[in-house]
Amino acid sequence: MIQLLAPNHWVDYELIDSGEYEKLERFGKYIIRRPEPQAVWRKSLSDTEWEASADATFRREKGKASQDGNDKGVWTQKKNMPDQWYIDYGYKGMSLKFRLGLTSFKHVGVFPEQSENWNFIYDTITAMQKDDVKVLNLFAYTGGASIAAKSAGADVTHVDSVKQVISWSRENMEASGLDNIRWIVEDALKFCKREVKRGKKYNGIILDPPAYGRGPDGERWILEDNISELMSLCSDLLEDKESFLILNLYSMGFSAVIADNLIKDYFPDVTQCQYGELIVPEKSGKSLPLSVYARFKK
Repeated sequence: MIQLLAPNHWVDYELIDSGEYEKLERFGKYIIRRPEPQAVWRKSLSDTEWEASADATFRREKGKASQDGNDKGVWTQKKNMPDQWYIDYGYKGMSLKFRLGLTSFKHVGVFPEQSENWNFIYDTITAMQKDDVKVLNLFAYTGGASIAAKSAGADVTHVDSVKQVISWSRENMEASGLDNIRWIVEDALKFCKREVKRGKKYNGIILDPPAYGRGPDGERWILEDNISELMSLCSDLLEDKESFLILNLYSMGFSAVIADNLIKDYFPDVTQCQYGELIVPEKSGKSLPLSVYARFKK
């Protein structure tokens, strides 16, 4: 059965309103207005309220809309709005800090809906009956899942193709009072192929692939063309016992059932797989769907 997961441990984040292909969010004490392709309904608040509330507004450059939602554009900021600031996230014994920033692709450095997966990572690792839990985070972006795993005591390998994003992840690790994450700037498929040849095994694998992407040497990533090969490699890399896997998909063309079917295909021994959508509720009663996921532990 498809499950809807909504974050409920945030203090420094809330979705204020959404609609007409935009969303209005609070990150710490600052309010951000930016495009959201899935918000096809009407806004609950007036245009005047949106204009008055937003400390920073992202405007897409003409002709720069993209299929994967990574719109290129510029920010308009009020005088009180800094280019960078920090927010906190806490859950049980996990205390994370994120450095946020206004990027030219509308992102700010954190996907708040992923906190439900961070909680799953933390709970799963702390419940394992072993001291040397090894976790691989692929397409790891600014490292929310990596520092969640590290805060639970895991040995974490963080893989992303963009060197600047790796540096951002390191800032988040250090701000969270953590250290010793292994940073790898490489194409995810290439890295996994080498790890399989080396006979490496991991207790946890986290996959958050984009719809489209480029490796550091220009390697092309197309989700529907490459996801099966990557899942096959991950089935070789994941330990048979005391292990978990999270697959998160942002492509609007992929449903949660597709994520579940990929798990069933490449991990046929898994009897219980949780799958569904990660959503963020707002005060109006509506909920904004932001990604689909499938995950299991064994």
